[in-house]
Amino acid sequence: MANKKQKFYVVWQGRKTGIFETWDEASAQVNGFAGAQFKSFGTRAEAKAALAQGRNVRRTHANYRATPSARREETRLSGINLPIVPSYCADTACRGNPGVIEYRAVKTESREPLFARGPFPEGTSNIGEFLAIVETLEILKRQNDRAPVYSDSRNAIAWVAAKRCKTQLERNARNAELFERIDRAQEWLRTNRYPNRILKWRTRDWGENPADYGRK
Repeated sequence: MANKKQKFYVVWQGRKTGIFETWDEASAQVNGFAGAQFKSFGTRAEAKAALAQGRNVRRTHANYRATPSARREETRLSGINLPIVPSYCADTACRGNPGVIEYRAVKTESREPLFARGPFPEGTSNIGEFLAIVETLEILKRQNDRAPVYSDSRNAIAWVAAKRCKTQLERNARNAELFERIDRAQEWLRTNRYPNRILKWRTRDWGENPADYGRK
């Protein structure tokens, strides 16, 4: 079987601009970036010329017309819905299960931190994900910010909707502070309304959640 032909990805507008040899590298620059502009090319020479001349020129100039396969690739990539921006992402890190947990939230586009909590002994990933979402909602309500919140945990999203942390972990002296946070989070959900949508982060399409700790 013939090897798959190399593609070269030009990013005109993104976190970094330039030519990238894999979609994983290119997508890290454009996913979640408002107004991202990018295209795949069949050769490095085409990519270099298009990068130099700019996106608008390549739309009309025959020298920068992509191959049919490259055009199909661009159509496929542009069809992937990008995350809504502005928005926020919440995530957790857990060493062990149960184990030491941390959780935080960041702005999706810039990865600017909103807050970070922990470490807390004897927690679980689901607890961390739940608390990360709720504490993000609390802060956004105080700031009158209606932006959506992303999480890659279906369980945590469901728990927030139910207004209850459905963990099976037992409360004890080591995790007392964590359970105090759970109690406060549940009470806040019961007594507050918020306009923010809570959305599932699409890791397969967009790469890792921007709030991810990078410890996998």
